[in-house]
Amino acid sequence: MTNVMWMQSVEWLAAAARNPRACKREWDQGNGGVLLEAGRYWDVLSVPEQLGLLALDILWSDPLQVPGPTLVDCAARRVGFFLPPDPASRWEGSGLRHLGKGSWIAVPPPYRSAGPLEWIIPPDGTGALHPALSLELALRQANGTLAVLAPSAEE
Repeated sequence: MTNVMWMQSVEWLAAAARNPRACKREWDQGNGGVLLEAGRYWDVLSVPEQLGLLALDILWSDPLQVPGPTLVDCAARRVGFFLPPDPASRWEGSGLRHLGKGSWIAVPPPYRSAGPLEWIIPPDGTGALHPALSLELALRQANGTLAVLAPSAEE
């Protein structure tokens, strides 16, 4: 990523903060993430790590589509997919958490990790997000794969 792209991604992500300037200052001077509110510019679908990484691999396999911003929390072992805000969406499944309006998420700066928080795919500054339908299909496929693998993993 070029410096211009990094700056655009910082501006785009910080726009979700109540005080974007303070957010950027915290990223520059602190070593942690900043709490940002979901639901205005993006929602986040948080899924168990194994499911999320497999779904991301499926999304990458489509040469016509570039996956959107994706965050991993190594301590909680969860993957967060940034998708368009949709207050009416209903994500159902074991371990799925939809974070929309009224939810907050700790977010590291797009240019480095912050403790256990790390970008697998940082935002590019254009506002590109995961299309909800593509993400849903990838999660279904990943879930099916994990269901087939689960019995052999327990042996």
